[in-house]
Amino acid sequence: MGLITFLSDFGYRDHYVAAVKARIMQLAPTQPVLDISHAVEPFNIAHALHVLDSVFRDFPKGTVHLIGVNDHGGSKGSWQAALFEDHYFVAANNGLLALLTDGKADEIVKLPAPSTSSPTRDILAPAAVHLAQGGLLTDLGPAATDSYQLLNRQLRLQDNRITGHVIHVDHYGNLITNISRTALEVIGRNRPCTIHFARETVRDIVPHFQAADPGDAVCIFNSQGRLCIGVNQGNAAELLGLYFDSQVDIRFPAEG
Repeated sequence: MGLITFLSDFGYRDHYVAAVKARIMQLAPTQPVLDISHAVEPFNIAHALHVLDSVFRDFPKGTVHLIGVNDHGGSKGSWQAALFEDHYFVAANNGLLALLTDGKADEIVKLPAPSTSSPTRDILAPAAVHLAQGGLLTDLGPAATDSYQLLNRQLRLQDNRITGHVIHVDHYGNLITNISRTALEVIGRNRPCTIHFARETVRDIVPHFQAADPGDAVCIFNSQGRLCIGVNQGNAAELLGLYFDSQVDIRFPAEG
């Protein structure tokens, strides 16, 4: 028996999360389910992608990730199950799986779509239970041929500059970017750098936010190797006026 994780935009005020878990218990009373979060912003694919991509690899291989975000399947009204990096995912066909896998899922199938007002409970949860109990992906439906595609924002890499963007603002107001440690090492070639955002310039990347004085802007790499901007003991998004998709530049001195 595998583990099911559960990520949704259902919130914590209503009965929606409990209804899905009740359905799982009806199908498999001893099935373990672990919540990732139910505070994803409603219908926010980018938020869900950041949360899921940040943590799914920490779970054992074979884990099934049940995703109830924007769960009515977009304009296509369809749902999918996929295998990627030895993990299973069940979600609406709304672009999330295409972004997560960069279009490189090992397998992806289309789930049957009975008429329902609660697709996470009635379509996705039974599929997740089937996979967690050892069922085959191919038993759930035919190969998917109509996956809805969204494109990740790409880094712009130049000899002396990296241009990226904020991809998430966390609970503390810290700004997570799509600039990776690997990109900085490849483009930087051990040169000093300056990091530019809003009207601020930071010259050092430090191990943690508390390495700066309270109120100062600071840059770190998080555990996923992404450049993050914070303000020690402050909300960087509010204080700096930055938000999702804001531009961040790293500049290096010209060689020679």
